Amino acid sequence: MIDCLLIGHNEFSFSEYERMVGAMGKALPAYRDLNYNFWEYKNQYYTASDVFNKFVYGNPHLNNEMGSFSIGNYFNAAVAYLGTFLDRRGHSFDYVVAYQDEKEQLAQKLLEGNIRVIAILTTLYVSVQPVLEIISFIKKYNADVKIVLGGPFIASQMKTTMDGDSLQYFLKSVDADFYVNSSQGEAALEKIINNMKNGLGYDDIDNLVYRSGSRYIQTQINPEDNKLDENMVNWQLFGDRIGTFASLRTSISCPFSCNFCAFPKQAGKYQTVGIECVERELDALQALGKVKSINFIDDTLNVPPARFKEMLKMMIKNKYDFKWNSHYRCQFADRETVALMKESGCEGVFLGIESGSQQILKNMNKSATIEKYKEGIQLLKEYGIITYASFIIGYPGETRETVQETFDFIDRYKPDFFRTQLWYCDPTTPIWAKREQYGIEGSQFKWSHDTMDAQTACNIIEEYFMTHQSSVWVPQYNFEFSAIFNLLHRGMDIDQVKTFMVLFNKGIKGKLEHPEYPEVSEDLATEMEFMMFKNESYVPRDNAIDLLEHEVEFDF
Repeated sequence: MIDCLLIGHNEFSFSEYERMVGAMGKALPAYRDLNYNFWEYKNQYYTASDVFNKFVYGNPHLNNEMGSFSIGNYFNAAVAYLGTFLDRRGHSFDYVVAYQDEKEQLAQKLLEGNIRVIAILTTLYVSVQPVLEIISFIKKYNADVKIVLGGPFIASQMKTTMDGDSLQYFLKSVDADFYVNSSQGEAALEKIINNMKNGLGYDDIDNLVYRSGSRYIQTQINPEDNKLDENMVNWQLFGDRIGTFASLRTSISCPFSCNFCAFPKQAGKYQTVGIECVERELDALQALGKVKSINFIDDTLNVPPARFKEMLKMMIKNKYDFKWNSHYRCQFADRETVALMKESGCEGVFLGIESGSQQILKNMNKSATIEKYKEGIQLLKEYGIITYASFIIGYPGETRETVQETFDFIDRYKPDFFRTQLWYCDPTTPIWAKREQYGIEGSQFKWSHDTMDAQTACNIIEEYFMTHQSSVWVPQYNFEFSAIFNLLHRGMDIDQVKTFMVLFNKGIKGKLEHPEYPEVSEDLATEMEFMMFKNESYVPRDNAIDLLEHEVEFDF
């Protein structure tokens, strides 16, 4: 028997997701926010990764050994952690890294009928639809195997929306056998497997909701406190499946308390692991000889700053072959640290700047100053470290004047890449307790407050997207920060990555400017295909040949 089969991320059909969001109204903020993320071409929808796969992947100038662009390019960090956790406690496991890429293999595993429990990981989900798709697939091939759901999405659903009959309705609709209601949950999963193997009940397992007859039973809530330094990943368990990219975690939760973010409350007390633990994992990844890029998935890698410097010096001493990237608080940047980052192999950082207005930063409880942000970005750019800056538009207290301060910040300090994101009004975040102070009404993407509403914020974002030129906008859906390094390790240089993004955004601008003609032109599709070749000789796809025969000129 395989004690547990772990199922990683389901990159849900974008066309289906677009249909679901669009059904609520294409003029609403949720759809307007989504509209920046896809092309319409020949009656089909293409996210940025889809555009790459259709027009650029296979280009002989690139390293195509990685396969097409997908979530499966990145080894799932939750799979690695949970698999190691179970293995250390004497349980066998198997895994599927990316559901959509491995359906055929999953069907075969299910038909063999030797799986005790399936755990579906929900780390990246914002809706239940990807989970429902996986469960339906499982039951098609094996109706008897027990299914466990856990992770941040389930914990959030259990906490925010339901109790009593509504909770029972949700649980029955999803139709899993066990739900782990915890920000961690690995101990509960292990106990489910242990009790099942030994013919025991489940009442003694904390943070659990389990099926009993026609209803679900809840056990007591007792937050898990698993020590990360006692549960670091054993990468040898996964060496046959790891490719170019791996993710590594050196901390749990976040040491800050930003008012727009629920993560610290959901993830629990902040903890970091010792440098020696990080070194062991990095040594193990180095020994595999495959990994070229590591994404540190910590919410903030460079805090505490002294620990971060110690980690960088360790990486320099060991002369690892791989590059790395991470989330980074640039208000703590200094010349010594940034120089160490560059020497240790840092290829880029995600900067949660959030606003260029000091007043809005204060409202957010960001504990940062515009001056420190400026100094940090300038240092990172001086050392050739790629910068991706994220900004929130429409936060309580926001006005057109404060938004202009944000736009001025972007134009002046020019991060390599950026995105301005519509504020998402989440009732689980600290700002919700201040809704009377700011006059907040509504929630999610449908909100208003004393100084702005969601539609106005959408209008402002669109105005800036259509006219901005100093930095490169990056789409969010199935792409985002990590995609930059995916493209770089395929053989693109940074200018080609930027060109790809600029051309993609050109298609978005076209449909925003002429919504009656949302499809990208054949000229733009061909320009995208030719971006890698410039003036070199190349035999393009058939429709590109037709365009060349008609002497179409391109502005490169």
